[in-house]
Amino acid sequence: MSKTVHHDCDCPTTGLLSVDEARQRLMDAMSPIKGRERLTIRQALNRVLAEDVLSTMEVPPFSNSAMDGYALRSEDIPASGNKILRMTGASFAGKPYNGQVGANECIRIMTGAVMPDGADTVVMQENVNADGMNIEINDHIRPGDNRRDAGEDIHMGDTLLCAGARLTPADMGLLASTGVSEVTVCRQLRVAFFSTGDELKPVGSTLEPGEIYDSNRYTLYGMLERMGTQWLDMGVIPDQRDAVCRALQEASEIADVILTSGGVSVGEADFVTEALEQLGEVQFWKVAMKPGKPLATGTIGKAYFFGLPGNPVSAMATYYQFVQPALYLLMGTTAPEPLIFEVPSAVTLRKSPGRLEYQRGILERDTNGQYQVRDTGKQGSHILTSMSRANCFIILPAECAGVETGERVQVQPFAGII
Repeated sequence: MSKTVHHDCDCPTTGLLSVDEARQRLMDAMSPIKGRERLTIRQALNRVLAEDVLSTMEVPPFSNSAMDGYALRSEDIPASGNKILRMTGASFAGKPYNGQVGANECIRIMTGAVMPDGADTVVMQENVNADGMNIEINDHIRPGDNRRDAGEDIHMGDTLLCAGARLTPADMGLLASTGVSEVTVCRQLRVAFFSTGDELKPVGSTLEPGEIYDSNRYTLYGMLERMGTQWLDMGVIPDQRDAVCRALQEASEIADVILTSGGVSVGEADFVTEALEQLGEVQFWKVAMKPGKPLATGTIGKAYFFGLPGNPVSAMATYYQFVQPALYLLMGTTAPEPLIFEVPSAVTLRKSPGRLEYQRGILERDTNGQYQVRDTGKQGSHILTSMSRANCFIILPAECAGVETGERVQVQPFAGII
C-alpha cells in the first residue's frame, strides 16, 4: 500500500529550513539501535560502550616513588641544615624492599617502585650527597615529596568510562591499567548505500560519451569506514523504477540505515519519488544551505533513509552536517562537538545573501604565525577538488553578502569531523 510522502517546504510560500532546525528534526526522529556484544579491548577501539565500566582495583595499586632517589621518613628531615642518613637497602620496580625503614635510615628507590614500610617521602638523587652507604640531605625536603599514593588515580568502584563513550586509545590504556580485558559494546551500525544514474560508471570501465565515473560511493565508503560502521556497497542502480524499488527493499531488510546519492530533489527523477512513495515514509526538505539544499530523510521498513544530493561536494557537506551526527546517535553515542572559531580571511570571499554557505577553505598560519584562512578556488558543488584540497569549512551566515580580505570568518576544521 502506498504511503504519503511529505514534501516539507515544497510550496513557494514555505521558507527553507535552517541547518539547525533540519538537524534537530533528524535527531528528534531517531533513537539508538538495539543489540550489544562482548569484545576484547583491542577489538573495541572506536566502538561505543553499552554499559558503564567500573574499576575493581586501586590505581596505582600501591604507594610508589615518582622519582629515582631515596625513600625516607619525614620525621628525619632536618629542621635546619643538613643530616646524614644510613642506606639499608633498595627498592626497584617489581622488586620491592621487604624491610622497615627506621629512624635515621633510608633506602635507594627507583621510579615506580613500592614505597617501603615506614617511609613516606622520596628525595631526588640529584638533591643528595651520597657517600658509600650514607647520604646527606638538607632542610629543603617537604614531607610527602615525590610519593604517589595508592588509589591516587583511580579508586575501587570508580566509574572508568560511561555507557555511550566511544573507546579511544587512551581509554584502552585506562581499562588495561585496571585489568579490564573485555567490554560490552553496542553492535555496529549497518549501513547500505548506492548511487543512482545511468550516466554513472564504475572506476576502471571505459567511459562512453555523456558518462562519468561514480565518485560518491567512494567518499561514502571512506566516511562510513572511518566511523566504524558495517557498510554494504550496493553499487550503481540504473534509472529504472523497478530496479530502485528492489534495491531499496533489499537494503531495508538488511541494514539499519540506507544512504543514496542523486535523484532525490523534489520533481527530479520521478521514478525515485515513486519508489519512495511505495515503500516508505519519506520527507523531502529544502535546507537553507549551500552546497546541499535538497535532502531526503525518513524510513523504509525498519531502516532509516537518507537521500543525499548527487553533486559530490553537496553529498559530502550534507553528510557531515546532517547524516554523521544522526549516525552517531543511532550508534548509541553523540557526535563530537564541532570545533568552530574565527580567523581573518586572507582573501576576498564571494557570496550572495540567502543561504548559509559551507565554502571549502585552507586554514594556515601567516608570516607572523597567526592563523588565517583562504578558499580553495572555485566553489561549485561539482568541484570535488575543492574538498580534497581543503582542511576546513568556511561558514558564511545566510545574511552575509561577501567577505573582504582581513575580515573575520568562522571556520570548522575537518580534523573534528572528517
